[in-house]
Amino acid sequence: MVKIDGVYDIFITSDKNLKYQQNLTGKSIAIIELPTNRLKILATIIGKILTEVESVSLGMYVQISL
Repeated sequence: MVKIDGVYDIFITSDKNLKYQQNLTGKSIAIIELPTNRLKILATIIGKILTEVESVSLGMYVQISL
């Protein structure tokens, strides 16, 4: 996480353990956790994903559900 902090605004992942593996306190990046990495499923929730991408603020950790 250190290498991307301050370089990117949003990190999108399907890694459900990220928040437990990394110290996210004070990071200047927003993280969006997807419920899966399966494209067929993600295609059905693309609206939710885009809404979160447009509205998330730096330092936030957002989990998107199905």
